[in-house]
Amino acid sequence: MTARMGTARLGPAERSTALEQMAAQELDLVVIGGGIVGAGVALDAATRGLSVGLLEARDFASGTSSRSSKLIHGGLRYLEQLNFDLVREALQERALLLQRIAPHLVRPVPFLFPLTHLGWERPYVGAGLVMYDSLGFSFGFTRGVPGHRHLSRTRALRLAPALRRTAFSGAVQYWDAQVDDARYVMTVLRTAATYGAHVASRAQVVGFLREGERVTGVRVRDLETGTERQVRARQVVNATGVWTDDIQELVGGRGQIHVRASKGVHLVVPRDRIHSLTGIILRTEKSVLFVIPWGRHWIIGTTDTRWNLDRAHPAASRSDIDYVLEHVNQVLSVPLTRDDVEGVYAGLRPLLAGESEETSKLSREHVVAHPVPGLVMIAGGKYTTYRVMARDAVDAVAHGLDQRVPPSCTDRIPLAGAEGYQALWNSRQRLAQASGLHVARIEHLLQRYGSMIDEVLTLIERDPSLACPLSGADDHLRAEVVYAATHEGARHLNDVLARRTHISIETFHRGLAVAEEVAELMAGPLSWDAEQVKREVEYYTKRIEAERLSQEQDTDHEADAIRLGAPEIVPVATPDPV
Repeated sequence: MTARMGTARLGPAERSTALEQMAAQELDLVVIGGGIVGAGVALDAATRGLSVGLLEARDFASGTSSRSSKLIHGGLRYLEQLNFDLVREALQERALLLQRIAPHLVRPVPFLFPLTHLGWERPYVGAGLVMYDSLGFSFGFTRGVPGHRHLSRTRALRLAPALRRTAFSGAVQYWDAQVDDARYVMTVLRTAATYGAHVASRAQVVGFLREGERVTGVRVRDLETGTERQVRARQVVNATGVWTDDIQELVGGRGQIHVRASKGVHLVVPRDRIHSLTGIILRTEKSVLFVIPWGRHWIIGTTDTRWNLDRAHPAASRSDIDYVLEHVNQVLSVPLTRDDVEGVYAGLRPLLAGESEETSKLSREHVVAHPVPGLVMIAGGKYTTYRVMARDAVDAVAHGLDQRVPPSCTDRIPLAGAEGYQALWNSRQRLAQASGLHVARIEHLLQRYGSMIDEVLTLIERDPSLACPLSGADDHLRAEVVYAATHEGARHLNDVLARRTHISIETFHRGLAVAEEVAELMAGPLSWDAEQVKREVEYYTKRIEAERLSQEQDTDHEADAIRLGAPEIVPVATPDPV
C-alpha cells in the first residue's frame, strides 16, 4: 500500500477513534502487545478479513522490538547447533522482506568473519557459509544478497583497515540484512490499520472478560485519560514477549508457556572510530559479537545474560559495557574506550524456558498454545521470523472461530511505503530538485518512509521551516518529528527520540540537546500547552540521567535500582487480580 492509496495514519484522533470502535462492537480478535509479533498478528488477521483490535500498554515497539541488533538474518550460530529448519525459515523470510515485503526498510549488509586458527577454521567456516547461502534460496526468490567469498589477510585489511594484523590470518565475507527495528514495527501497524485493524498505544489490558471458562474479551485502561473500557472479542492473542507470564497470571491458573528473559547489551560508536567498509562478526566464548554499520555509526553487541529484574527498562551495567569493549578490542588496531561510546541500549530476548532440558532447547523457536478457550498465546521466536509466528498464531485463532477463515497472505502483502519505492529511488534526483532538499536528504527519507515520502514533503510544503534539520541531531529534519506525531503514533517525547528516531543512542548528548526543540514541534499536533512541553523535557532528562548513572554501576541489581529512579511520564496500571 502506498500513501497515494490512503495509508492509515496513527495520529491522536485515529487513536481515540480506534479505542471507541473497539468498545462498540464484538471483534473477531484482540491482540495484546504492540511489538513486532503483535503487529504481525494484527496484519495477518486483518488481511484475512477478520475484525481486529491491537492494544499496547506503552509505546509501539517499546520493549524488545526496538532494542535488537537490528538484523534480519538466519543466525549463523544456529547452524552450529544443527538447527537447519530455523535457519532455512529465517533466510527465506529475509529474502521475502528484502525483495517484496519491505525493500525500503530492509537492506543488505556485509560482514567480515576474521579467521584466527590456521588449517581447520577456513574450511569449517566456509562449509557453513556454503550451507548458509544455499538455505537462503526460497521458492520464486533469489537470496537477495551476494554469496560469501574467501579473503586473504591482505585483502581483508583493505576492506577493514581497523583490524589488527596479528589478530587474524585471513577472513571470509558474507552478507545478511539489517532493519530499523522500531520503524519496521510501526510500519507493520500502519499497514494493518490500512486493512482495517484498530490500533492504540498507551492502552493497557488490566483484566479479562470471562464467560465461565472462556475468555470473551479484555478490560482496557486508557493510560492517557484513566478511562476504562470493555473490548469484547471472540478470540484474544497474547503477544507480549517477556511479559507473557504476566498476562497468563491475569487469566489465572498455571500457564502453558514460560518465558525467560535474556539481556542483550549494545554499544553505539561513531563511524570514524572504526575504519572499515564492512561489518565484522567475532566469536566469543558464549556466542558471537557483531560490529554492524549503522549510518554514521557502528552498533556493537551483544551480550547474553539472564535477567530477572525490571523488564520495561533493562539496565546496562559497567560490566556489560566493559565486556563488549574487551571483546571487540581483541581484533582492533586502535582500541575503543568508554569515551568513544555515544549510546548504550539493553534489550530482553524472550526465550522459551521449560521444566525439562528438551523444552529449554527450543531457545529462539516459537510456540503457540491455547491455555484456556478463547485465548491464544504466542512466544519465543526471533525478529526475522515474526511473519511466520503471526501466521501460526492466527491459524490457531481461526481454529477457535466457528467460521471459515482464509489462509495467510502476508507473504504477498507489501508493507506501507514499499509499492513504488524502487521507482522513487531511481527518481531521487528529480525529487530533490522538486522539493528543494539535497539528494542525500531525499535518500534518507526514502529509506525511512519509502513511497510515503510525499506525506513528509507535504508537511514541508505547508511549513518550509520543517525542511531544516534538528539542531544537535542534523541527521533528521524537523518535519520528521511532526510526522511522527501526526502519522506514526508518537505520543511523548521519548517515543520520538528513542524509537521514531534513534537520537537517544546516536548522539553523545543522548537527545538532551534537542529535547526542547522536539517537544515544541510535537506540541502543536498533540495539543500540548507550555506546561506539558516542560514536563516532557523534564521526564526525558531524568530518564537519560538515570540511564547514564546506571551504566556506571558494577552489577545488574545496582544498575536496575538506579534506572528505576526515573519516573514514567505515563505509568502503567496495576492489573486487577483474577
